[in-house]
Amino acid sequence: MNDRITPPMHATPDGEAELSLVVRLPWEDVARLGQEAGRLAAQMQRPVTLDEAVSQRLRSSRPSAAHAKPAGEQSAAVTSNTSVTSLPRISGTA
Repeated sequence: MNDRITPPMHATPDGEAELSLVVRLPWEDVARLGQEAGRLAAQMQRPVTLDEAVSQRLRSSRPSAAHAKPAGEQSAAVTSNTSVTSLPRISGTA
């Protein structure tokens, strides 16, 4: 039996959706997210949370909306947009 609960989702005033989830990551990925947050903080001239860095990263690598295309075009769009952009690897880590 799966004891996990479906994460709540709600609309935000700026027209986006917010959902909460738990993600298990290796420490090296957490470190890369920290680096991403550092770059974003330098760019925005303010502190940035890991949540904000992840959101920004997802937005910057978002494929076109395949679900909004007519049915004939959708399968080709989904096939061509299945790649996932990963965070850059940190050299010298185990």
